[in-house]
Amino acid sequence: MLHAAAREGLFCPTYCLMPDHIHMLWMGLRQDSDQRNGMAFLRRYLEPALAPCRFQRQAYDHVLGEEERRRNAFAITCAYILNNPVRAELVTDARDWPHCGAVIPGYPELHPLSVGFWDLFWKLYVKARHPDAGNRALPPRNSSDL
Repeated sequence: MLHAAAREGLFCPTYCLMPDHIHMLWMGLRQDSDQRNGMAFLRRYLEPALAPCRFQRQAYDHVLGEEERRRNAFAITCAYILNNPVRAELVTDARDWPHCGAVIPGYPELHPLSVGFWDLFWKLYVKARHPDAGNRALPPRNSSDL
């Protein structure tokens, strides 16, 4: 994940590895950041390490809408991701699931369930984000991409 994030200019404020899938949220830092390429790169290198298990053929992806990008709503989305093991009844508290965290290059111990995470995360994000990062228009996905 770190290599995909560094390669594509991404921050991952939240990920959660489940027994048969992964949830993650990626944020682009540059105008040329590409979450799709990052995910393809991650799958290419992670899939052999997980063998004989395999990823789903096509993962569900979702671009956050304007309301979902607001700071409090964004944190709620991240909390939803982190609480997947609780909803799956694998643990009773998300803090007990060892397979979740954040991928912020240069901050290996930064964790989204730690006190003060969001204040530090937003400072790091603002510092790392290129001013034109949100100005990229991706072509629409078509059924042949799935």
